[in-house]
Order: sequence, then structure tokens, then C-alpha cells
Amino acid sequence: MNPLPPNTFSSLDADELTDESKVVIDFIANYYKSIEKYPVQSQVKPGYLSSRLPNAAPSSSESLEDILKDVTDSIIPGLTHWQSPNFFAYFQANASTAGFLGEMLCSGLNVVGFNWIASPAATELESIVMDWMGQMLNLPSSFLFSGGGGGVLHTSTCESLICTLVAARDRVLRKIGSDKIVKLVVYASDQTHCSLFKGTKLVGIPPSNFRSIRTSFSTGFSLSPQALEDAIQKDVAAGLVPLFLCATIGTTGCGAVDPVKELGQIARKYSLWYHIDAAYAGSACICPEFRHYMDGVELADSLTMNPHKWFLTNMDCCCLWVQEPSSLIQSLASDAEYLTNKASESNAVVDYKDWQIALSRRFKALKLWIVIRRHGLANLMCHIRADVNLAKRFESLVTKDNRFEVVVPRRFALVCFRLKPYNKSCDGLKLNRDLLAAVNQSGRAFMTHGVIGGVYVIRCAIGSTLTQEHHVDDLWKLIQQKARLILANGK
Repeated sequence: MNPLPPNTFSSLDADELTDESKVVIDFIANYYKSIEKYPVQSQVKPGYLSSRLPNAAPSSSESLEDILKDVTDSIIPGLTHWQSPNFFAYFQANASTAGFLGEMLCSGLNVVGFNWIASPAATELESIVMDWMGQMLNLPSSFLFSGGGGGVLHTSTCESLICTLVAARDRVLRKIGSDKIVKLVVYASDQTHCSLFKGTKLVGIPPSNFRSIRTSFSTGFSLSPQALEDAIQKDVAAGLVPLFLCATIGTTGCGAVDPVKELGQIARKYSLWYHIDAAYAGSACICPEFRHYMDGVELADSLTMNPHKWFLTNMDCCCLWVQEPSSLIQSLASDAEYLTNKASESNAVVDYKDWQIALSRRFKALKLWIVIRRHGLANLMCHIRADVNLAKRFESLVTKDNRFEVVVPRRFALVCFRLKPYNKSCDGLKLNRDLLAAVNQSGRAFMTHGVIGGVYVIRCAIGSTLTQEHHVDDLWKLIQQKARLILANGK
């Protein structure tokens, strides 16, 4: 048998890591310096990349220089530039120098902290940081490790919802019998994020048992406590079992806020698991002027917020707090001989594998810890307030132009507006679709839409880290310019 040839390629060399990392960091820094030269929304056509890249993997190693050239020539044209200061779509995916450095450390150390013994610092830092975040939000001590509760970092709100739905499901089924899952009912408003409906299906609850309760302009598209209780009473009368209620602080469609306290009282009355989704606007609640939106949070069983949305923390990072960690652990714990150890058996440590779906997990706490330390609470509040002030500025520009209207009251940094139909026969939906398409196709900005109360609206979500006042002013000039052309052609 012929001996294998020696492997001359170094997979992990400290000196090479230093040299090539510097090259990549310079590449990323130059990308940020020139990010405004790119169309915000990618202009490529489906399948564009297959014509630019080989149809098979290389048989030998290639230089970093060649790889980065392909990133420039082939990958960047296919990106929608989420970090562009002219990105006003969806909700932002925040980035910061501190978040990037934390991500570097997380990837560089590359530990897999599924239980305490796998990397004690990864577990203990996460517990500490989750208590820090909870204190910044002024959460009741019952949500903190220091008060008997606790928190965990997930990848997304969708994952957090599945975990809490499973815990709620199992808690009830232990009482009524596992064969009664078809009787369980989940409640939310019609503005609640679609991930709740997805999670409901994934945990085995029939889609027909998902109650999407209608909201309206009269309530600011928040969930009506009376409508909720009416739905619950109807289900109880039909022999169904109310299971789970999700309230939202800052809905995706229009930034609506549900009445947390009133809904919590109903959840307690009917023994529902009460979850609060503050994925977007939870970050704002570190500021005293927004904290009132969380009044009544002590009635909740669980709460989520996403630092990767508006807290200067690079993807991915979702905080989930629970008042009774044992509810999660009973449903999500996994045991195997190779995982046994004295620390876990002592019950004196947290094993985060039992707080999530997967076994493996990254050291995300390091990233959030560095963001908090490098900025501090005062600067993080300034960051939130600056974005809100930019949104107020944009809202003011819209209201001063009588051709436009703000459709839903602004609460945070999301403005929902539209170009008003110019006469009774004008199709407002087409008018605003055309306006949005014209803005996005220009490459100079990117926004998205929503349908709120049957009305097609354009969403301007402000919060990208690099966005400044002149970007907001330029966006409004672009909107006005495209509106003039559309109105001229329409009339």
C-alpha cells in the first residue's frame, strides 16, 4: 500500500491566523467605508451565482486573495446590504464594533458549552449577562437567577417560542393526559409574528386551534382584553383547553403594543402560559420613558427580546427569561451516559442544553457581554433615543406633506405611512406598491410593506447603526421624487 502524501496545508496556524485575519478585517472595514456605493437591495436575478462560480469544488487550496476577489465580484452583488445606512426595511439587524469583536472571540475560542463542565465560563457568563440584561429592563427579580428564575440565549424568537410552547404543552398534558393535545388552544392577535403559528404547528397543536384575534385602528392594533376573554370563554364552552397567550411589545407590522397587564390578568384567570414577545421593542425598554410598555410583566411566564435587532449586538442573539426554569428543563432535558458528570448531578450548576432545542451551543454571551461593557447603559440608551428621534423626524416630514399620511401612530422607530389616493377611483394599494417598488429599484434605499387593517402601508424602520439624519432626509426626498412621477403618470 502506498503511503499517503504529506499534508502541507496548515489548517490552524497562529502566525497565519494573525496575517490572514488582518486581511479579512481590512476587507470588512473597507466594505463598511464604501457600503453606500452599493444598491441597498440586491439587483441580481434568481440563479445569478451559478454562472459566476465553478460547478465543482476545487481539488487543491486557493489563495485568500483569490477568494476575497470572488467575494467582491460575485458575492457582494448578491447581497442586500443590511448594514447600509439606507436600509429601512423589516427590522434592523444591528452591528457594532463591539459586537463584531465579541463575535470574533466567540468564533475564535470556538467552545461548545452545552453543559457547565464543557466550559464553565460559557455557562456562568451567560447567567450573569442574562441577569444584567434583566436588571437593565427592570424585570422583576423572579425572572433573574438571583431571584429563582433565569435566562438563556437562543438564536431567534422562533426557537424561544417553540421552547415555551413545549413547556406549556407538557405542563397541561401532565394534568389532563397526553391524548388531549388536540384540545389545546393558543391565542394571539392578528398582528403577532408568524413564528408563533409556525411554533404551534411544530409542537403538535392543530392549526385549527390557533386563535388569531382581530385588531383594529380603534385600539391601535393592540389585542383587546375583552376580545381575548370572549374567545377563551367560547373555547371553554366547546370543551377545549386554553393553553398559551402571546402578547407583543412592538409588532412587526406596525409596532403595536398589547396591554401587558390586562392580558396577564386574563391569563392568570384561565391558567394560560403567558409569553411576552418583545423581540423588537424590548431594547427600547432600557430607557425609562419606554419602560411603562412592560408594566404587568410580573404576570408573564416568559419574555423574549432580541439584542441582535436593536441592541448593537451582531447576529444571532435572542434573550429568553422564564420565571420557572424547571418548566423548560422538564420538557427539554436530554440525558446520555457521555453527558454525566458530578457538577450536573450536584444540581448546583446550569446545563443550558436543557434550556434549548439543540445540544450544541455557541458562546454568544461573550458577544453580549462585550457590547454591554464597551458601550455601557448610558450609551446604549443614547443609541435607542437617537433612532427614535430620527423616526420622529421622518414622521414629521410625512405629516407636513398633505399627499401622504401616517397610517398607524408611531411608538418607537417604525413609521407606517402611505401616499393617499388622489381620488375615489384611485387604487391605493397599487399606488403605494408602485411607489415602494420605485424607491427600492432605485438602489438608493430599501423599505418593506405591510397590510394593516386592510390598508397597504409602507414601513420605514429606522435603526441601522450607520443611519444619520441626512440619510433620513435623503430618503424622504427620494420618496417625494418618485411620488411626483407616479402621480403625474396616474393623473
